Amino acid sequence: QVQLVESGGGLVQAGGSLRLSCAASGRTFSSYAMGWFRQAPGKEREFVAAISWNGLSTYYADSMKGRFTISRDNAKNTNYLQMNNLKPEDTAVYSCAAASRTSRSLYDYDYWGQGTQVTVSS
Repeated sequence: QVQLVESGGGLVQAGGSLRLSCAASGRTFSSYAMGWFRQAPGKEREFVAAISWNGLSTYYADSMKGRFTISRDNAKNTNYLQMNNLKPEDTAVYSCAAASRTSRSLYDYDYWGQGTQVTVSS
């Protein structure tokens, strides 16, 4: 089992930045690929970014490329999502997840955090 806890969400103005953190406990964090997903009210959960177990490969949804950066620190059992130039349409609950392989599909992820709310005002 892997337990995931997100933090760092909040209210920010358009154009601002936030850094989300996802702290993991339980089984070996470094053996898992990590992903971030988000879900806005009335919408399906969508892929944001993913990072391989060793941090060497990263993937982003097209709308986040150039604005969001995913990273990880295996020594701290934590991965991060740096979000810059935030837009009102980025408002959602952001959740991190762990998988045995790097993937854009939420169905490949076995463990999920509870999520953290990000609200971007215009």
